[in-house]
Amino acid sequence: MTSGWLGEQLGVRLDGDAALGDLVQLALRRNPRRAHLLVSTVLGKHIPADPRLVRAAGLELGRLVGKALDGRSALVIGFAETATGLGHCVAEALGADYLHSTRRAVAGCPAAVRFEEEHSHATTHRLLPEDPAALAAGEVLVLVDDEISTGRTALNTIAALQARAPRTRCIVASLVDLRTEQDVAAMDDFAKRHGLDLALVSLARGAVSWPANFPARAAAVVAATEAVGEDAPDGPSGELIEYRGVWPDGIRESGRHGFGPAEVRAAQHAAAQVGAAVAPGCGDRVLVLGTEELMYAPTLIAEALAGHGPAVRVSSTTRSPVLALDQPGYPIRSALTFPSTDSTQDGPGPRFAYNVAGQFTDVVLVVDADADTEELRSGLLARLRTRTARVHLVTLPCHRPASPLYGPQFGSYRAEEVAWLLTDLSGVALEAPVEEREEAIQSGGAHYAESLPIEFQPDADYQRLFEQALAEAAGRIATAVGVVTELVLAERGPAPVLASLARAGTPVGILMRRWAEFAHGTELSHYAVSIVRGRGIDAQALRFLAARHDPGQVVFVDGWTGKGAIARELAAAVAAANAELGTAFSADIAVLADPGHCVSTYGTRDDFLVPSACLNSTVSGLVSRTVLNPGLLRPGQFHGAKFYRELATADVSGRFLDSIAEQFPDVAAEVARQWPLAQAADRTPTWSGWREVEALCEQYGIGDINLVKPGVGETTRVLLRRVPWRVLARTGAGAELDHVRLLADRRGVPLDEVEGLTFSCVGLIHPRYTRGATGADGRLAR
Repeated sequence: MTSGWLGEQLGVRLDGDAALGDLVQLALRRNPRRAHLLVSTVLGKHIPADPRLVRAAGLELGRLVGKALDGRSALVIGFAETATGLGHCVAEALGADYLHSTRRAVAGCPAAVRFEEEHSHATTHRLLPEDPAALAAGEVLVLVDDEISTGRTALNTIAALQARAPRTRCIVASLVDLRTEQDVAAMDDFAKRHGLDLALVSLARGAVSWPANFPARAAAVVAATEAVGEDAPDGPSGELIEYRGVWPDGIRESGRHGFGPAEVRAAQHAAAQVGAAVAPGCGDRVLVLGTEELMYAPTLIAEALAGHGPAVRVSSTTRSPVLALDQPGYPIRSALTFPSTDSTQDGPGPRFAYNVAGQFTDVVLVVDADADTEELRSGLLARLRTRTARVHLVTLPCHRPASPLYGPQFGSYRAEEVAWLLTDLSGVALEAPVEEREEAIQSGGAHYAESLPIEFQPDADYQRLFEQALAEAAGRIATAVGVVTELVLAERGPAPVLASLARAGTPVGILMRRWAEFAHGTELSHYAVSIVRGRGIDAQALRFLAARHDPGQVVFVDGWTGKGAIARELAAAVAAANAELGTAFSADIAVLADPGHCVSTYGTRDDFLVPSACLNSTVSGLVSRTVLNPGLLRPGQFHGAKFYRELATADVSGRFLDSIAEQFPDVAAEVARQWPLAQAADRTPTWSGWREVEALCEQYGIGDINLVKPGVGETTRVLLRRVPWRVLARTGAGAELDHVRLLADRRGVPLDEVEGLTFSCVGLIHPRYTRGATGADGRLAR
């Protein structure tokens, strides 16, 4: 078959299956690498198309892929920018997980895989899965492109992915297959060399041919047309109507970071909401215009909008430089040229929208939040308003993969000392009075991690106690830091990855990092992660760590142990995460002090005051305790925390660390003596702390073991954060409990001395059902 204007004027032919002419047309591209461009009539890219036809073509391609899968599972990957929406539809038909390549650089999300598209005007593709382990999902790799011309891009992609997640079978799916015999032979040879079963599925097969002088004649046509110019003169501006918040926050707008069957259903529901909101303001001929890689959501919105009555077409802006000619039989009749709305995608550069002028009463422009820029408003948006009566701007929220927070933007620690795997909730009011929180927690009305206590701020007397405790304990802490760090280095190799349990573990992790640098010249990676009793460790944080480090090198760090509840929580959570993610994290915790005999890696088993337990955020980088509140955190986000910037004048976090690190030279010899002895000793956990707590529960009639907090650190937390009932102190405990005595006195809490107590002290939380009702013997009245 001849191919429209190009066939008549330049002798280009498109031959093949009968369906080929219904699927594609030929245009000239302004790209010296390749003169012609196949323009799809069913893709919703360059040519406005019925959104129902666009989805039907993609779903039909997916049906054919499903037959080739023969019951096996698949991971579907679409190519940016043109095939992102098509890949969505194929994955939708298969009920498979989906990811599309991108040219956007996303802060905090390094590329898991890169590959090249040699013939393109923008060659580099990135794969940015939120969970890089997802690249190994599915028995069969399915690659989706709008056309297969040579197959080189598909082979580059397969090679890159095989190096990351090897498979034995791959399927390449496209609307049309235009490979030559040489291209087919090259793909077959690639498959044999790589031991692959490689198949290609398409809706139509064909070939493009042209006379020898075609490239030169095409270049002459392009040059002559560019001299005239393509854009019509600007006219008066049409009405601008903006829609924000109609597409619900938390629903993914694209497959840039991954998209599963659940996201498909959510996106369809969100698109229906957008269609219902936009429809009342539209005329009878509407174009829904997507933007570059954002194609699937606009197609769903266009389909929903069509259900309300108007004639709707869908297309997308593009970086592809196509020649526009207002000639019968030529597919690209008009062009808008404008600056990029998203300079993170391979630089600014020009962008284009084709076949928009004069056809539509309304244009519904769909962008994501990252592309809603000043360049959008002064460029594309301004141009569209000269072409139609109304422009409806629909801005979709961007799904953002979880990425670390760093000081000084979050927390007062230096950026290189810790990466916080947390979500910043600083703008959310989460604090509640201690008594209200205690009642809600014990009644089952709320989990303790859903809110925060009001931050305790010490007066001058209490601050002096902190200063005294720091001066007296700095050398002892420095020694324990050195011992536990040397044990970790001996057991995990020279470059372990520290994952501190926020927030008590964070300053300990920083000190361990400083010791490794002081003693060995080694800079260790250090993260702060959240663990919540009863809810487990942050699974998203583990995914993040597994994607960037060997899980076997990750060492969890905490400040101290009590009865061992967190050690048990971590063991269960890590076991579950390993089973789900296929990882090999160790649940062992390295702690500064292990008075509860709950772990095997520790600096000491003495129960002594670690001064960081005396204060809250002002000794912990101005960061709150972590928060796990489903009403505030979307799926895929890290657990949350607040940064108390307003407490900066009271912050002693840096001085606490510096005071201990200054002791490193003085304690180095003692550390060198102690840690080999500790390594050789029997460090098997005995859980003696847990047994003592159980005995205290029996002795004091306490039915919930979580209301007993052993150790000086945990007792301090009870007095600062909870509703304490009483404090038990070991007979003869000295000045190291002065701050506990001061706090107990101020809160009117009795302090009982107990002979033979394993811990320096134990804090008992007041059970809700006994307010003001205790027996004469101190046991709980029931």
